[in-house]
Amino acid sequence: MLLDAASLYFRAFYGVPTSVTAPDGQPVNAVRGFLDMSSRLIVAHRPDRFVACWDDDWRPAFRTAAVPSYKTHRQSPDGGEEVPDELGPQVPVLVEVLAAAGLARVGAPGYEADDVIGTLATRARGPVDVVTGDRDLFQLVDDARGVRVLYTARGGIGDLDLVDESAVAAKYGVPGRSYADFAVLRGDPSDGLPGVKGVGEKTAAALVTAFGSLAGIREAAARTAVPKAPLTASVLRKLHEASAYLDVAPAVVEVVRDIDLPPVEGHLPTAPADADALAALAERYGLQTSVARLSAALGW
Repeated sequence: MLLDAASLYFRAFYGVPTSVTAPDGQPVNAVRGFLDMSSRLIVAHRPDRFVACWDDDWRPAFRTAAVPSYKTHRQSPDGGEEVPDELGPQVPVLVEVLAAAGLARVGAPGYEADDVIGTLATRARGPVDVVTGDRDLFQLVDDARGVRVLYTARGGIGDLDLVDESAVAAKYGVPGRSYADFAVLRGDPSDGLPGVKGVGEKTAAALVTAFGSLAGIREAAARTAVPKAPLTASVLRKLHEASAYLDVAPAVVEVVRDIDLPPVEGHLPTAPADADALAALAERYGLQTSVARLSAALGW
């Protein structure tokens, strides 16, 4: 089980009131929520390996070089990611708690959690569940290898959408392996990705279905002399006008699957990595209930 950690701690922050605080008054709602989500996931799905995948770089240089607008609307004045004041101080606390508990946390300099997830999912020899609220990770879905997404967008951890190849096809009209090409065409305002102006989901799906890939679409557009649906005259013009964007956008949308990561075991711990540190953190931040839930989920 691979967690898109930022997706989950943001969801926890907005799902649990900031009135949930440590004894000193510091909000710990995101930490409590993340730990409780983790416990529920472990109990419900019983993974043998469990890895919190981290954004070591939430806006990598190779993506902003390709599309400068990538995530600019989420950038703070100092250039970092805009994070609520009450959430920022909680992230280091969560890091400490995960380390003391012995739950694996993995990031990679210069890469997002999506890329860590893509690399670990590609390496895995068995089934993989990816827990995220990010549709971009639908491109990893692979029924043959047992890779699926547990999608959090609809509700909490108790109300996940199981996304496999048939779910992607039913929702978007394209196979999971084509989701990245579909997303390039459609764009994604939440990531500052413009897409091809005037090409929405239906047209994007029709193009991917007809020609198989973005490369196939562009090749067909280059040699089409007589416009014919789905390559109508209007669509051909839009693709031509977006040519420079289409040259670079795949580098932004496609998840990297071959980061040079060290081996990651991620087996569920049979005991805390540092029981004294975990107890001290629980007392300091008022996390006793959440730590007890996690302990019960792990069978300690």
